[in-house]
Amino acid sequence: MAVRKLKPTTPGQRNKIIGAFDTITSNVPEKSLLRPLKKSGGRNNTGKMTMRYIGGGHKRKYRVIDFKRNKDGVPATVDSIQYDPNRSARIALLVYEDGEKRYILAPNGLQVGQKVQSGTGIPPEIGNALPLGDIPLGTIVHNVELHPGQGGALARSAGTFAQLSAREGKYAVVKLPSGESRMVLTTCRATVGAVGNSDHALEQSGKAGRSRWLGRRPRVRGVVMNPVDHPMGGGEGRASGGHPRSRKGVLAKGYQTRNRKKASSKYILERRKK
Repeated sequence: MAVRKLKPTTPGQRNKIIGAFDTITSNVPEKSLLRPLKKSGGRNNTGKMTMRYIGGGHKRKYRVIDFKRNKDGVPATVDSIQYDPNRSARIALLVYEDGEKRYILAPNGLQVGQKVQSGTGIPPEIGNALPLGDIPLGTIVHNVELHPGQGGALARSAGTFAQLSAREGKYAVVKLPSGESRMVLTTCRATVGAVGNSDHALEQSGKAGRSRWLGRRPRVRGVVMNPVDHPMGGGEGRASGGHPRSRKGVLAKGYQTRNRKKASSKYILERRKK
């Protein structure tokens, strides 16, 4: 995977860095795995705007991704690597030996024609999904489950990975992309390897219009609003006063928003880096 820096022929091209689609092998999605995707524009059922800065954007169809990887004992062949407009990672189309097709997140190094499988007692190779209890310590994994059978929830965006660092009883210790170390049941599944398209972090849109294509409307800073609209608004001239906070008044810099009584706190061994 690589990125392309364009020649500065226009102001929008000058700072544009986009991903190269060299790893993508098919432009036609699998029709049986497409679902309609409706946009709300940030409005609720009465038409009132409840989420700001959302609206517009290119029309999309949702690709059904197999986060559970629960088709055990049936090998699958990677048919193609495809682009998914709904996520930063690329997706891989698997064709199982019984004819079923499923999409998975494409890990780094996965090639067309490669065989992958899921279940217990299989080798921990790239693209294979198996319980954390069967994966060797130190292995790089992604698409990690939090509850057995729930489907992968952790380390799913482009270039991210978690590392299996220890096992203790029925729990495994997983170091997450944020730096947090957390205990997860060894019966939870994870896919071996890091998520592909790691150069996604290097991309730059280059112009405001590309954000509009993604459905993002212009974001207004709180300090330029009026006092009635934001706690940081108001003042004479270019005054930008007050402590940084949200529109609701919640402090933004260094204020802990996690509930101290949250049940999952006992599974977190080391908090993420500040």
